[in-house]
Amino acid sequence: MCNLYSMTRSRDEVRNWFDVSDNRAEDFEPSAGIFPGYEAPIIRIADDGERELSVLHWGFLLLQAGRAPRRVTNVRDDKILQSPFWKGSFEERRCLVPASSYCEPKGEKPAVWHWFALQGSEHRPLFAFPGIWRRYNGPIKKDGPDVTQDVYAFLTTEPNALTASINHERMPVLLSTDDACELWLYGTTSEAYALAKSFPADAMRIVQHGSERRDLLGDHAHRGG
Repeated sequence: MCNLYSMTRSRDEVRNWFDVSDNRAEDFEPSAGIFPGYEAPIIRIADDGERELSVLHWGFLLLQAGRAPRRVTNVRDDKILQSPFWKGSFEERRCLVPASSYCEPKGEKPAVWHWFALQGSEHRPLFAFPGIWRRYNGPIKKDGPDVTQDVYAFLTTEPNALTASINHERMPVLLSTDDACELWLYGTTSEAYALAKSFPADAMRIVQHGSERRDLLGDHAHRGG
């Protein structure tokens, strides 16, 4: 699974890569570390059929009796078609989540944090997680007032060999081509679900690792990559 990623590209880089008109793109700040509950950009289809770049909160909220709602950031590929918590959003509200790398820990006390990125001429090429979104109405904190938030989560699958060397459980699904992004946004549920597969390990690399706080944010927090 993934509970930390980066999106270090500018608004214009993102909207151009995902073919979003300038007047359909919200402003946002590039971020070296996006954690659950943070706001970050996504691309979705507006009511009029046009693409828009919107800033949403990461993590669906799962109500828990007597406790604060829990942020659920990832949806498993073996749950998305059956679970009522996810199914409606997958069928009706798919989105793309721009990213430049994602982070996974290995071991404990202290964990060694590893940042994964795509191979390419750039330090961390832009890609997308296939995501889903919904409008949440309810509390954020235990016994807190009801609020309204648009929230998103993204898809995970079985890890490839590179990811499994660090995390044996799951990895995010990664989309790196226009065709794949188009299919996720506009395809049938069957066509979109067919994208739920691990990314080729030889097309990825580990670009940063370590056990100190700076390693949670990666070297792009210090060198702008």
